[in-house]
Amino acid sequence: LSCFDDEYEEEDDTELKEENGVLVFTNGNYDTFMEGKDTVLVEFYSPWCGHCKKFAPEYEKIAQTLKENDPPIPVAKVDATVATAIASRFDVSGYPTIKIIKNGEPVDYDGARTEKAIVARVKEVAQPDWKPPPEATLVLTKDNFDETVNNANIILVEFYAPWCGHCKTLAPEYEKAAKELSQRSPPIPLAKVDSTVENEIAARFEVTGYPTIKIFRKGKVFDYNGPREQRGIVEFMEEQAGPPSLQIQAVKQVQELIKDGDDAVIVGVFSSEQDAAYEIYSEACNALREDFNFRHTFNSEVAKLLKASPGQIVMAQPERFGSKYETASHTLAVKDSTLVSEVQEFFKKHAIPLVGHRKPSNDAKRYTKRPLVIVYYGVDFSFDYRKATQFWRSKVLEVAKDFPEYTFAIGDEEDYAEELKGLGLSDSGEEVNVAILADEDKKFAMEPEEFDSDVLREFVLAFKKGKLKPIIKSQPVPKNNKGPVKVVVGKTFEEIVMDKEKDVLIEFYAPWCGHCKKLDPDYLALGKKYKGEKNLVIAKMDATANDVPNKRYKTEGFPTIYFAPSNNKQNPIKFEGGDRTVEGFSKFLEEHSTKLSQKRDEL
Repeated sequence: LSCFDDEYEEEDDTELKEENGVLVFTNGNYDTFMEGKDTVLVEFYSPWCGHCKKFAPEYEKIAQTLKENDPPIPVAKVDATVATAIASRFDVSGYPTIKIIKNGEPVDYDGARTEKAIVARVKEVAQPDWKPPPEATLVLTKDNFDETVNNANIILVEFYAPWCGHCKTLAPEYEKAAKELSQRSPPIPLAKVDSTVENEIAARFEVTGYPTIKIFRKGKVFDYNGPREQRGIVEFMEEQAGPPSLQIQAVKQVQELIKDGDDAVIVGVFSSEQDAAYEIYSEACNALREDFNFRHTFNSEVAKLLKASPGQIVMAQPERFGSKYETASHTLAVKDSTLVSEVQEFFKKHAIPLVGHRKPSNDAKRYTKRPLVIVYYGVDFSFDYRKATQFWRSKVLEVAKDFPEYTFAIGDEEDYAEELKGLGLSDSGEEVNVAILADEDKKFAMEPEEFDSDVLREFVLAFKKGKLKPIIKSQPVPKNNKGPVKVVVGKTFEEIVMDKEKDVLIEFYAPWCGHCKKLDPDYLALGKKYKGEKNLVIAKMDATANDVPNKRYKTEGFPTIYFAPSNNKQNPIKFEGGDRTVEGFSKFLEEHSTKLSQKRDEL
């Protein structure tokens, strides 16, 4: 289209056309037409959408039928790819989307796409006394928040901000889930808090991003890590509303868990549901239901098998992790005075065996403690390979027993192919490889050598004595690094950024990041401005190609910029301002610098 045509199109945008009895809405004519209208049926479509094309003749029939209604009800369509302003006003994301506009407010239509169903619904909404059903999602404010969450056995609460895109996407799914769960017996309430209004409540629960969703049980708060669409929310909450522990009624169930399980077996033994110890146990399980599989029994035969009496909790590792260096099971007696936190500590203390099996599914729950000594090989506990798996594991056990301060585990080399690559062990040629993952994200790899207990012991001892050098993913050290912006790589991070003689401003970037590219000219100009300052370094590092060997310089998005003061390297100051200009950075540096030879007058 030429410019002239564009202008003509825009001018003409306000004209209301009709195609086969269906009005055509545009950005320019929608609001004018809607003024004072009671009920209007609107379809949002896209020209390329197959379902829309198939639906078109049916929609034209609907328009004809509603035209003959008394009073007539207008039927319209919106090409959402052209009239984008209206489509985004109604959060249209799929096609066709049908909405009934009642006195200017949208009513979603989720029924069948047939003339009969749509006409019936439109006529119902068009009745003068029709009111939209109340939202199933409860609205919580400072006036009703505490009372509601303290009295609910379980309630899901979303903290949102009206401007947040993710919250808008979640809203219809959350409301549909709320509706479905409100009809369950007993119902599970879903609620929402506008954090921009109720900032005291949001601050109390440390809400910093949106949407933040939390589960409350009788006022106690738990993080929600479940799905964000209707079906997922419903299933997740139904599972959460159930008891945190499953009842065991037969000895065979426990025997199978011990024989074939691959995680700690936890069974609480109680006299009945009225047992006070059972209540303490259930509360302790509730907070950790994502991390463990809990079971309980009132059966005396099961108690006998576990050598336990009512009021005791037994934790046992499955057979495959047994060894002569550790007891087969642990028991905790729950008294009236036992705290819930003591029970939880008991679970955590005995969660893993002396040498367990680390894998992607249990990594984040069981193996976060550092230092972790990890032995990689072809780990497989199925019948044919069990013997070989245990052969190597027994060699690890001999060493693990002497270093109780470290966690030991075996891991399958295929599960951890990426990790091995990062350790430089992918092509070691050895059947068994070893690494130590330590604090501050430091990693140590054992030189490839034929594996045996003695070799492992030597490696762990060398680590203990501080004789090992950590593996750091790093680009080559630049030969000439005299530019206004110093290039930092993994190997030079300590030397440049942690230099106690100098203040350092460091930008962590990614080569593909648009914001970083946009920042480049300003950052370079900043480097030039302070080039004469011997004790101030302006630096940058590609965080995708280098390890940042210090946890305090945490990078979650790009660019991330920190100021490392000469006198406090372990507490860098993050540049949070949106003003990523030479002036913005200069102001930040003037404020925090410990080494500027003179504070500049021009700022």
